[in-house]
Amino acid sequence: MTPSGEKLKGSVAVVTGGEGGIGSAIVGLFADSGATVVSVDALSEPRADSPVRRHAGAHYENVDITHEAAVARLFQQVRSAHGPVDILVNCAGIVGPAKQAHELDEAEFDLLFQVNVKGTWLVTKHALPQMMALGRGSIVNFSSIAGVVGGTSAQALYHASKGAIRAMSKADAVAYAPHGIRVNAVFPGSIDTPMSRETAAKFPGGAEAHSAAIIGKHPLGRRGTPAEIAAGVLYLASSDASFVTGAELAIDGGYTAQ
Repeated sequence: MTPSGEKLKGSVAVVTGGEGGIGSAIVGLFADSGATVVSVDALSEPRADSPVRRHAGAHYENVDITHEAAVARLFQQVRSAHGPVDILVNCAGIVGPAKQAHELDEAEFDLLFQVNVKGTWLVTKHALPQMMALGRGSIVNFSSIAGVVGGTSAQALYHASKGAIRAMSKADAVAYAPHGIRVNAVFPGSIDTPMSRETAAKFPGGAEAHSAAIIGKHPLGRRGTPAEIAAGVLYLASSDASFVTGAELAIDGGYTAQ
């Protein structure tokens, strides 16, 4: 097994949603593990506490992943500046409104699927040629426990989008295995991030009701941390998982074991 500080030595990684709670944990861990990392997000500049500001090997790009021209330009720039991409983490995503299916409108549907599903597809599409040329690569997609089970969270579209990412991951794992490219997905449970806290505040009945409905259903009895998710992503991205593709890694405190 490779020493922790060298697990990704020589790799060039792109992490979308890299300025979010989980994404920034991944960017920092990848940089600590020897990779050159490009954090991609929709912010005009990285956050004040971003790993990009303290790691020489971490860089930031402001990109709208729903626009193909912008995504294509991103991968051209990364290749020119750092070399071909061999690791991709599709962490970017939004939760959307807390509404049931009959309450949603078309604009809300379009936005959530544009970011979560189209964004994942577009970034993958433009990473793949560089990986295929290398004859190797690792892609880690973010599904969710919501992509596996239903629930009472009034987020029908979020469930549907994460189910789509789950299926896309399996299809791509089979399609690109002959090129030496592995594609896996992680399925986080409720994780303590700014986005999850915002979601809890919007939950019918507020954060306390959210805790009872969601967190209380995790057998371990707590939210996970971004660092716990990042550790799982590092495993899938690294050569430690060289015979792992098409896998579903639930990091959910036992939620989907019930």
